[in-house]
Amino acid sequence: MPQNEKENIISQTVLSYGGKLMSYIRPKVKNTEDAEDILQEVWYQFSSLTNLSEIVNIGGWLYRVTANKITDKYRKKKTENLEDFVYEDEDGEFSIKDILLMDESAGPEIKMFQDEIWKKLFDALDELPEKQRLVYIENELNDKTLQQIADEQGDNIKTIISRKNYAVKHLRNRLRRLYEDLKN
Repeated sequence: MPQNEKENIISQTVLSYGGKLMSYIRPKVKNTEDAEDILQEVWYQFSSLTNLSEIVNIGGWLYRVTANKITDKYRKKKTENLEDFVYEDEDGEFSIKDILLMDESAGPEIKMFQDEIWKKLFDALDELPEKQRLVYIENELNDKTLQQIADEQGDNIKTIISRKNYAVKHLRNRLRRLYEDLKN
């Protein structure tokens, strides 16, 4: 198949199915970023095919691959993220991520609180074994997927997931203490 014909098929397919697939994915995942990642993986797999013209039912193929990618996402990402650090108090929910992302116009108390959270977060990261710290930083702060980290380090995905889980448990414990101290 000539390259321009393949590109035309890919472009037409993206136009025809992009919105439909996103509508299919979005209710099944935690956030829009995860949905976009899955859709990107589907398009990458589709564009990597050498026999595009041989697919009899492109829609069926796309939905099957998308469903598999959603399942893979749940299998691989059974770990917690920074947005999972949420506590409840009498005023409602308290999210560390929300506090960290507030801009400086929120006031000097918030700025002080942000600085303290970042300091405690990095202190807690420094307490972790190097491999756990690296996985956490690469995944949370450098936006790499756990699979990318596994590939880069030459480790099994389950090993990487385990390291991330240990790091998150440690950080959750340390940040919970910070929250308790700041709440009182």
